[in-house]
Amino acid sequence: MSFLHANAMTGGYGTGADILHDCSLTVQKGEIAVIVGPNGAGKSTAMKAVFGMLNLRQGSVNLDGEDITHLSPQERVRKGMGFVPQTNNIFPTMTVRENLEMGAFIRSDDIEASIDLVYELFPAVFEKRNQNAGELSGGQRQQVAVGRALMTKPKLLMLDEPTAGVSPIVMDELFDRIIEVARTGISILMVEQNARQALDIADKGYVLVQGANAYTDTGANLLADEEVRRTFLGG
Repeated sequence: MSFLHANAMTGGYGTGADILHDCSLTVQKGEIAVIVGPNGAGKSTAMKAVFGMLNLRQGSVNLDGEDITHLSPQERVRKGMGFVPQTNNIFPTMTVRENLEMGAFIRSDDIEASIDLVYELFPAVFEKRNQNAGELSGGQRQQVAVGRALMTKPKLLMLDEPTAGVSPIVMDELFDRIIEVARTGISILMVEQNARQALDIADKGYVLVQGANAYTDTGANLLADEEVRRTFLGG
């Protein structure tokens, strides 16, 4: 079985209508999996379902061979999930260093090696470590948010639109850092509007339409698929 196996997820928020319809996602150990699709396709909803933030009427979520379908998001963090939301993902009045320390709230061991790893991955985070996070640029804030999630020592890191609102140069840099994180053995599940660039670094890609799987393949194969390019990637 895959490291993450979210199978046949159907459900929505509260008592509202279903947004996901028989949606399935898998991620292997150390793999980068990317979810793309048109606006309103249920991409972020699928990720939130994996993290336990909405009710599933049907389906299951397994992580590292364990059924976690009925666990809360907090419990899933302790099982090895890290989640970086698109917005409101830092503590703006705390320093960068304090943000990283907050990410280690579930740990009782020494966190300095993890902080050093974040600094190594994100040199800008090291340079700004004593500044309030709210003073940073959008791209730097995203690096802090990812760094804070890494402080939980996740097995699976989930990123919701990590490059939203940043320049193309910053986007490329973030994607480079994401590749480096995956090389450490951490699995990545990412939702992205910059579909071409995201699929270019993806081991696996999912195209969602109206909350359901439309296409699933390697990132390279999806980029080469004429129908996918024409319908979802602008030709």
